[in-house]
Amino acid sequence: MGRAPKRKKRIIGWREWASLPDWNIQAIRVKVDTGARTSAIHAYKIRPFEKDGKLHVRFYVHPRRRFRKPEVMCEAPVLDHRIVTSSNGAKEERYVVRTRLKLGLRTWPIELTLTNRDELSFRMLLGRHALKGRYLVDSGASYRLGKLPPKLSERKN
Repeated sequence: MGRAPKRKKRIIGWREWASLPDWNIQAIRVKVDTGARTSAIHAYKIRPFEKDGKLHVRFYVHPRRRFRKPEVMCEAPVLDHRIVTSSNGAKEERYVVRTRLKLGLRTWPIELTLTNRDELSFRMLLGRHALKGRYLVDSGASYRLGKLPPKLSERKN
């Protein structure tokens, strides 16, 4: 018997709109970064707690930069603690969690580290581990999978 045919990889740009359905985040602008191994999301008020004998974390996300609302409370089991080296060389210990990412028409589980990205242009960084085998990146293109829906882009609060 032969191999199953490979799924054709779609091409995405260096920035895209995604959603995180498990956390009810309908739209978050992501920077696609093949230089980063791990994906990261802007999180604040990060508080660990125990649930059913396992370590969990509760945190908040502002999915849109420069917008105070919505403020989304999220919870997830902690998969790991990792020392992550940022692009400027700074090392930081971060919680690692798992959630589903929806990018275009595809949805799959990814690992995310929780960190303060307030000073950065993108609330979420999508690293190469999350993209592996799914997408090819056109570094000269943006929003190949579509622009932000007008209904969300008009909200200013």
